[in-house]
Amino acid sequence: MGSTTDSPSQPVAYVHRCRGGALVIVVAGCGADAGTSPVYSRGRAATVIRCITASWRAWTEARRRMNTVKRGTNPTVAEILLFHHAQGQTLGFVAFADDLRAAGHTVHSPDLYEGKTFATLDAGVAYAKQVGFDTILERCRLAAERLPNELVYAGFSLGVMGAQMLAQTRVGAKGCLLFSAAFPASEFGGSWPPRVPLQIHMMDGDGWAMEDLPAARDLAETIERAELFLYPGDRHLFADNSLPDYDEGAATVLKQRVLGFLDNID
Repeated sequence: MGSTTDSPSQPVAYVHRCRGGALVIVVAGCGADAGTSPVYSRGRAATVIRCITASWRAWTEARRRMNTVKRGTNPTVAEILLFHHAQGQTLGFVAFADDLRAAGHTVHSPDLYEGKTFATLDAGVAYAKQVGFDTILERCRLAAERLPNELVYAGFSLGVMGAQMLAQTRVGAKGCLLFSAAFPASEFGGSWPPRVPLQIHMMDGDGWAMEDLPAARDLAETIERAELFLYPGDRHLFADNSLPDYDEGAATVLKQRVLGFLDNID
Protein backbone atom coordinates (compact mmCIF):
# COMPACT_ATOMS: atom_id res chain seq x y z
CA MET A 1 0.00 0.00 0.00
CA GLY A 2 1.76 3.19 -1.21
CA SER A 3 1.97 6.47 0.65
CA THR A 4 0.07 9.50 -0.51
CA THR A 5 0.08 13.12 0.60
CA ASP A 6 -3.53 13.70 -0.42
CA SER A 7 -5.80 14.55 2.52
CA PRO A 8 -9.24 12.92 2.20
CA SER A 9 -12.22 15.19 2.65
CA GLN A 10 -13.86 12.61 4.88
CA PRO A 11 -12.19 10.37 7.48
CA VAL A 12 -11.07 7.00 6.15
CA ALA A 13 -10.86 4.05 8.55
CA TYR A 14 -8.36 1.26 8.09
CA VAL A 15 -9.40 -1.87 9.95
CA HIS A 16 -6.86 -4.46 11.04
CA ARG A 17 -7.60 -7.71 12.83
CA CYS A 18 -4.85 -8.61 15.30
CA ARG A 19 -3.97 -12.08 16.46
CA GLY A 20 -6.57 -13.26 18.92
CA GLY A 21 -9.39 -11.53 17.06
CA ALA A 22 -9.14 -7.98 18.40
CA LEU A 23 -9.86 -5.20 15.91
CA VAL A 24 -7.75 -2.08 15.57
CA ILE A 25 -9.18 0.86 13.64
CA VAL A 26 -6.87 3.63 12.44
CA VAL A 27 -8.57 6.77 11.14
CA ALA A 28 -6.62 8.49 8.35
CA GLY A 29 -7.64 12.02 7.49
CA CYS A 30 -10.21 14.27 9.12
CA GLY A 31 -10.94 16.80 6.39
CA ALA A 32 -9.92 20.42 5.97
CA ASP A 33 -12.72 21.64 8.25
CA ALA A 34 -11.58 19.45 11.13
CA GLY A 35 -9.39 22.20 12.58
CA THR A 36 -6.42 20.74 14.39
CA SER A 37 -7.32 17.07 13.83
CA PRO A 38 -4.34 15.05 12.55
CA VAL A 39 -4.17 13.87 8.96
CA TYR A 40 -2.38 10.62 8.18
CA SER A 41 -1.34 9.24 4.82
CA ARG A 42 -2.14 5.64 3.97
CA GLY A 43 1.54 4.82 4.46
CA ARG A 44 1.50 6.38 7.92
CA ALA A 45 -1.61 4.38 8.80
CA ALA A 46 0.14 1.20 7.72
CA THR A 47 3.12 2.09 9.91
CA VAL A 48 0.88 2.64 12.92
CA ILE A 49 -0.89 -0.67 12.26
CA ARG A 50 2.44 -2.50 12.09
CA CYS A 51 3.52 -1.02 15.41
CA ILE A 52 0.19 -1.89 17.05
CA THR A 53 0.44 -5.43 15.68
CA ALA A 54 3.95 -5.78 17.12
CA SER A 55 2.69 -4.59 20.49
CA TRP A 56 -0.11 -7.16 20.37
CA ARG A 57 2.42 -9.92 19.68
CA ALA A 58 4.56 -8.67 22.56
CA TRP A 59 1.54 -8.83 24.87
CA THR A 60 0.77 -12.42 23.87
CA GLU A 61 4.42 -13.36 24.42
CA ALA A 62 4.33 -11.73 27.87
CA ARG A 63 1.16 -13.70 28.70
CA ARG A 64 2.87 -16.91 27.59
CA ARG A 65 5.85 -16.20 29.82
CA MET A 66 3.59 -15.39 32.78
CA ASN A 67 1.88 -18.76 32.34
CA THR A 68 5.31 -20.41 32.22
CA VAL A 69 6.21 -18.78 35.54
CA LYS A 70 2.95 -20.00 37.07
CA ARG A 71 3.86 -23.55 35.99
CA GLY A 72 7.11 -23.21 37.94
CA THR A 73 9.60 -22.96 35.05
CA ASN A 74 10.74 -19.38 35.44
CA PRO A 75 12.58 -18.11 32.32
CA THR A 76 15.73 -16.04 32.65
CA VAL A 77 15.21 -12.30 33.02
CA ALA A 78 18.00 -10.39 31.30
CA GLU A 79 19.03 -6.75 31.62
CA ILE A 80 19.78 -5.32 28.18
CA LEU A 81 21.47 -2.16 26.95
CA LEU A 82 20.10 -1.62 23.43
CA PHE A 83 21.51 0.98 21.01
CA HIS A 84 19.54 2.35 18.06
CA HIS A 85 20.55 2.49 14.40
CA ALA A 86 21.57 5.49 12.28
CA GLN A 87 18.00 6.70 11.78
CA GLY A 88 17.58 7.21 15.52
CA GLN A 89 14.88 6.01 17.87
CA THR A 90 12.24 5.26 15.25
CA LEU A 91 8.81 3.87 16.11
CA GLY A 92 10.00 0.43 15.04
CA PHE A 93 13.10 0.56 17.23
CA VAL A 94 10.97 1.58 20.21
CA ALA A 95 8.50 -1.23 19.41
CA PHE A 96 11.35 -3.78 19.34
CA ALA A 97 12.58 -2.63 22.76
CA ASP A 98 9.02 -2.78 24.09
CA ASP A 99 8.66 -6.35 22.79
CA LEU A 100 11.67 -7.41 24.85
CA ARG A 101 10.24 -5.63 27.90
CA ALA A 102 6.89 -7.31 27.40
CA ALA A 103 8.71 -10.66 27.38
CA GLY A 104 9.87 -9.87 30.92
CA HIS A 105 13.32 -8.39 30.31
CA THR A 106 14.70 -5.05 31.49
CA VAL A 107 15.72 -2.88 28.53
CA HIS A 108 17.68 0.38 28.60
CA SER A 109 17.57 2.18 25.24
CA PRO A 110 19.48 5.48 25.46
CA ASP A 111 19.02 8.10 22.75
CA LEU A 112 22.44 8.67 21.19
CA TYR A 113 21.00 11.35 18.89
CA GLU A 114 19.46 13.61 21.56
CA GLY A 115 15.95 13.34 20.14
CA LYS A 116 16.72 13.45 16.41
CA THR A 117 15.38 10.88 13.93
CA PHE A 118 15.91 10.67 10.17
CA ALA A 119 13.64 9.57 7.34
CA THR A 120 16.43 7.83 5.40
CA LEU A 121 19.49 5.81 6.29
CA ASP A 122 21.72 8.09 4.23
CA ALA A 123 20.58 11.13 6.22
CA GLY A 124 21.12 9.31 9.50
CA VAL A 125 24.63 8.18 8.55
CA ALA A 126 25.50 11.72 7.44
CA TYR A 127 24.39 13.01 10.85
CA ALA A 128 26.44 10.35 12.65
CA LYS A 129 29.52 11.41 10.68
CA GLN A 130 28.81 15.04 11.56
CA VAL A 131 28.57 14.22 15.28
CA GLY A 132 31.58 11.91 15.05
CA PHE A 133 31.76 8.18 15.70
CA ASP A 134 34.09 8.73 18.65
CA THR A 135 31.44 10.97 20.25
CA ILE A 136 28.74 8.36 19.66
CA LEU A 137 30.96 5.66 21.18
CA GLU A 138 31.53 7.88 24.21
CA ARG A 139 27.77 8.33 24.60
CA CYS A 140 27.43 4.53 24.56
CA ARG A 141 30.12 4.21 27.22
CA LEU A 142 28.48 6.83 29.45
CA ALA A 143 25.09 5.11 29.10
CA ALA A 144 26.64 1.88 30.38
CA GLU A 145 28.52 3.60 33.19
CA ARG A 146 25.28 4.23 35.08
CA LEU A 147 24.22 0.57 34.88
CA PRO A 148 25.35 -2.75 36.38
CA ASN A 149 28.17 -4.63 34.67
CA GLU A 150 26.04 -7.76 34.17
CA LEU A 151 24.33 -6.65 30.96
CA VAL A 152 23.47 -8.05 27.57
CA TYR A 153 24.69 -5.49 25.02
CA ALA A 154 22.70 -5.14 21.81
CA GLY A 155 22.72 -2.79 18.85
CA PHE A 156 21.27 -2.22 15.41
CA SER A 157 23.68 -1.19 12.63
CA LEU A 158 25.33 2.00 13.98
CA GLY A 159 24.48 0.80 17.50
CA VAL A 160 26.54 -2.37 16.94
CA MET A 161 29.64 -0.25 17.40
CA GLY A 162 28.80 0.58 21.02
CA ALA A 163 27.33 -2.84 21.83
CA GLN A 164 30.37 -4.77 20.62
CA MET A 165 32.82 -2.31 22.21
CA LEU A 166 31.17 -2.68 25.62
CA ALA A 167 30.79 -6.46 25.36
CA GLN A 168 34.52 -6.77 24.68
CA THR A 169 35.87 -4.16 27.09
CA ARG A 170 33.50 -3.96 30.07
CA VAL A 171 33.95 -6.75 32.60
CA GLY A 172 30.86 -8.80 33.41
CA ALA A 173 29.02 -8.86 30.07
CA LYS A 174 26.30 -11.54 29.98
CA GLY A 175 25.87 -11.62 26.21
CA CYS A 176 25.87 -9.63 22.98
CA LEU A 177 23.35 -9.21 20.15
CA LEU A 178 24.47 -7.60 16.88
CA PHE A 179 21.94 -6.69 14.19
CA SER A 180 22.98 -5.83 10.61
CA ALA A 181 26.66 -5.12 11.37
CA ALA A 182 29.78 -6.54 13.02
CA PHE A 183 33.40 -5.57 13.61
CA PRO A 184 36.56 -7.66 13.87
CA ALA A 185 37.39 -8.42 17.50
CA SER A 186 40.67 -6.57 16.97
CA GLU A 187 38.72 -3.31 16.56
CA PHE A 188 38.13 -3.24 20.31
CA GLY A 189 41.31 -4.60 21.79
CA GLY A 190 41.70 -8.13 20.54
CA SER A 191 40.07 -11.35 21.67
CA TRP A 192 36.45 -11.94 22.60
CA PRO A 193 35.88 -12.32 26.37
CA PRO A 194 35.48 -15.96 27.44
CA ARG A 195 32.00 -17.38 28.14
CA VAL A 196 30.18 -14.36 26.64
CA PRO A 197 27.62 -15.66 24.12
CA LEU A 198 27.04 -13.81 20.85
CA GLN A 199 24.35 -13.72 18.18
CA ILE A 200 24.75 -11.87 14.87
CA HIS A 201 21.80 -11.32 12.53
CA MET A 202 22.17 -10.06 8.93
CA MET A 203 20.57 -10.35 5.51
CA ASP A 204 22.83 -12.15 3.04
CA GLY A 205 22.36 -9.54 0.30
CA ASP A 206 22.47 -6.38 2.44
CA GLY A 207 24.75 -3.93 0.65
CA TRP A 208 25.31 -1.92 3.82
CA ALA A 209 26.54 -4.99 5.72
CA MET A 210 28.60 -6.72 3.01
CA GLU A 211 31.90 -5.32 4.26
CA ASP A 212 31.02 -6.55 7.78
CA LEU A 213 30.19 -10.10 6.72
CA PRO A 214 33.79 -11.43 6.82
CA ALA A 215 34.15 -10.13 10.40
CA ALA A 216 30.79 -11.68 11.33
CA ARG A 217 31.86 -15.05 9.91
CA ASP A 218 35.19 -14.89 11.73
CA LEU A 219 33.48 -14.12 15.04
CA ALA A 220 31.07 -17.01 14.55
CA GLU A 221 33.89 -19.43 13.68
CA THR A 222 36.30 -18.44 16.45
CA ILE A 223 34.04 -17.75 19.45
CA GLU A 224 32.78 -20.79 21.31
CA ARG A 225 29.25 -19.54 21.95
CA ALA A 226 28.73 -17.42 18.83
CA GLU A 227 26.05 -17.83 16.17
CA LEU A 228 25.66 -16.05 12.84
CA PHE A 229 22.18 -16.03 11.28
CA LEU A 230 21.90 -14.98 7.63
CA TYR A 231 18.43 -14.22 6.27
CA PRO A 232 17.60 -14.20 2.55
CA GLY A 233 17.18 -10.68 1.21
CA ASP A 234 18.90 -7.34 0.74
CA ARG A 235 17.31 -5.19 3.44
CA HIS A 236 19.37 -3.53 6.13
CA LEU A 237 17.05 -2.56 9.01
CA PHE A 238 14.68 -5.45 8.38
CA ALA A 239 13.58 -5.80 12.02
CA ASP A 240 12.34 -2.19 12.31
CA ASN A 241 8.61 -2.33 11.58
CA SER A 242 8.31 1.41 10.93
CA LEU A 243 10.73 1.49 7.99
CA PRO A 244 10.46 0.41 4.33
CA ASP A 245 13.23 -2.17 4.97
CA TYR A 246 10.95 -4.15 7.30
CA ASP A 247 10.59 -7.84 6.48
CA GLU A 248 7.94 -9.39 8.72
CA GLY A 249 8.98 -13.01 8.16
CA ALA A 250 12.66 -12.44 8.86
CA ALA A 251 11.91 -10.10 11.77
CA THR A 252 9.63 -12.68 13.39
CA VAL A 253 12.32 -15.38 13.21
CA LEU A 254 14.95 -12.94 14.47
CA LYS A 255 12.84 -12.04 17.48
CA GLN A 256 12.19 -15.70 18.31
CA ARG A 257 15.92 -16.39 18.22
CA VAL A 258 16.68 -13.35 20.34
CA LEU A 259 14.15 -14.36 22.98
CA GLY A 260 15.58 -17.88 23.03
CA PHE A 261 19.06 -16.42 23.45
CA LEU A 262 17.92 -14.24 26.36
CA ASP A 263 16.11 -17.15 28.01
CA ASN A 264 19.39 -19.07 28.11
CA ILE A 265 21.67 -16.35 29.49
CA ASP A 266 23.70 -17.75 32.41
